[in-house]
Amino acid sequence: MLPENVLLSADITADLSAFLNRKRYSQVFVLADENTHKHCYPKIAAALPQHTVTTVPSGEEQKNIQTCIQIWQAMTDRALDRHAVAIVLGGGVMGDMGGFCAATYKRGIEFILIPTTLLAQADASIGGKLGVDFNHFKNHIGVFQLPALTLLYSGFLETLPQAELRSGFAEVIKHALISDRAMWDKIRVKPLDQQDWDALILHSAEFKSGVVEQDPKESGLRKILNAGHTLGHALESYLLEKNRRILHGEAVAAGLIAEAWIALERKMISEEAFRQLTAYIFSIYGKVEFAEDETGAIATLTLQDKKNKGNRVLSVLLDGVGKARWDCEISLDEVKRALSFYRTVQM
Repeated sequence: MLPENVLLSADITADLSAFLNRKRYSQVFVLADENTHKHCYPKIAAALPQHTVTTVPSGEEQKNIQTCIQIWQAMTDRALDRHAVAIVLGGGVMGDMGGFCAATYKRGIEFILIPTTLLAQADASIGGKLGVDFNHFKNHIGVFQLPALTLLYSGFLETLPQAELRSGFAEVIKHALISDRAMWDKIRVKPLDQQDWDALILHSAEFKSGVVEQDPKESGLRKILNAGHTLGHALESYLLEKNRRILHGEAVAAGLIAEAWIALERKMISEEAFRQLTAYIFSIYGKVEFAEDETGAIATLTLQDKKNKGNRVLSVLLDGVGKARWDCEISLDEVKRALSFYRTVQM
């Protein structure tokens, strides 16, 4: 069951209009990027009262304090008071950054997330994690703050390039692998273009919301949601620093395989489960390319992971399919060998 502030909408215009009419904010500030302003804003414009729109450039490389300064300046120029609302229209980057700006402007104004990508609808927009990257470290600066409303609408997926849809699918796969073997078995027998997006978005949103409700500040159970992210974030951060950007979901997919290899080595999952996992993920994502002499540098970046304690690298490892353990200490040697396996395995 979804929490009160999350709604899976069949009619986004009616649902957004009804919410705004109930709340009667003093001002409505819409934040979009150039893509969502063109493709998604027209779908919600009719639902909005008098409002202003600010557009910032799209892309992970824009998710930094410099862009936040532009957003805070736009909010200031429009003299938003603490009874205003920010509507953030976009994917995970926009949701993280726009929500962060709203949560910190004048010590916080309410904000509405309208995620437009699968990654954001299935994962990033649920749970109140907000923030920006810092010196190539993912989500290094941020806060926890729940939005007044998260409005999920699968119709926006029609506006996505195939690469973005595939990127978001990695989070859907992750949720099934760590929580629901039956759902994983449904997913893994269908190609990307035959998935039931409404059902998958609802499944992911309900699962993540339930986890967040039990552990809002990630002191325990919520860490399970970082499956694939310890190695995935390290790979993503390394390649970004080298100007070889990959999509977040591509990194998570690679991380799921590499971390599953560690679980296999520790006999936490079976050979058959591992074979199914790797075969399906490779069939969707192919392989992220990096050289053998880069594995050490990538592995070292896991030392910066936010889940760590001291100099101990802590990861999430599958405990069979449909279950996982968090706070599993992994060594840099294991990380290097997992990356080497991923790099050299035949798809």
